Amino acid sequence: MSDVLKRRFVDQIKVLFGTEPSKPTEITPAAQKIHFYKKGNRDLIAQNLHARAHAEHKNTWRNRRWATLIFANLLFTLSFALDIQILEGALTASRFVGFHLIDLNSALQVMLAHKHIINNLLIGTGTVLVLWVLLGGRSFCSWVCPYHLVAEWAEKIHLFLAKKKLVTDQTIDRRLRTVFWIVFALLAVATGYTVYEAISPTGILSRALIYGPGLALLWVVALLVFEIFFSRRAWCRYACPIGLTYGVVGIISPVRIKYKLDGCFHEGDCRKVCLVPHVLDTVIKGRAVDTEVPIGPDCTRCGLCVDTCPTGSLSFEVKGLSKLA
Repeated sequence: MSDVLKRRFVDQIKVLFGTEPSKPTEITPAAQKIHFYKKGNRDLIAQNLHARAHAEHKNTWRNRRWATLIFANLLFTLSFALDIQILEGALTASRFVGFHLIDLNSALQVMLAHKHIINNLLIGTGTVLVLWVLLGGRSFCSWVCPYHLVAEWAEKIHLFLAKKKLVTDQTIDRRLRTVFWIVFALLAVATGYTVYEAISPTGILSRALIYGPGLALLWVVALLVFEIFFSRRAWCRYACPIGLTYGVVGIISPVRIKYKLDGCFHEGDCRKVCLVPHVLDTVIKGRAVDTEVPIGPDCTRCGLCVDTCPTGSLSFEVKGLSKLA
C-alpha cells in the first residue's frame, strides 16, 4: 500500500467515527493524470453520460442481500416454531447447530454491565468476531439486521414523498453515533444493566419475529416514522452503536468494495442510492487519491452502488483476489 493510500485509510477510519470527508491533500501521479485527462476531454464525458442514460439498472446484489437477510431471520423463526433446534435464540445471542454465537455489541454491553470478562461469552463472541472480520464488519447491517431491511423499505417511502416535495431530508451530525456508543457503554457500567438492548430495534425486531410482537415494536414504528418524515435512515447513519462496533471490526476485512477511477465519469448515481453516502466521497470529481481506492470501513457492503454504476467502476473484491461477480 502506498503512503497516499495509507493516509487515505487513516482518514476513512476517522470518517467511521463521524469526521466529515474532506478533499485529499495528496494524489498519486497516476491518478492526477487521469483527473487531468477527464477534465479536458468533454466529448468522452458526453459519450459516457449518453451511455449512462441507456444503461440497464441491475438489482443483482440487492436481491442476493435481501434473500440472505430474510433467510437468516426466517431460520430463527422456523427453528423456534418447529422446534428443530437449528438456529436457536435471537440475533443478540444464539446457537447454530450447537455453536454459540453472541452479537459483539451485546457481549460488550453485558461485560461492561457485569464489570468483568465473562468466559462463557468468549467462545461465541470469538466465532462472530472472526466471521465479521472476514466478511466486513458492517456487512452485518445490510445482510443480516432486520431493522436495516424495514428501514430500507421506509426509505423508499421517504424518497417518494421527497420527490413530491412533501418532506425534506434533515441531516444530523454523524459524530452523534460515537456519542451514543459512549453513553450506552457508560450506562451499562453505571446501572449494571444492558440499557441499549431495551431499545435496540435490531433486537426488538429479531425477538418479535421469533417469539411474537410486543409493545416494544411501537418504538421501532416511531423510528421508522421519524425516518420517513424527517431524516432518511437516521438510526443507521447517526445513532446505532451496533453499526459503529461492526465498522471497527471491519477495518481490516479483506471483503470490500473497490473504486476504479479510470472508468468513472462521476455520474453520481452511486451516492444517490448509497445507504451511507459519506463513504463514497472518493467518487466525487477530483477526490480519488489513486487509480484504485478501497471504500472505507463504514461501508455496509450492501452492493447498491455496484448495481447502479453504469461503467462498473465499483465492484466487490476480496483483497488480494479477483473481484466478485
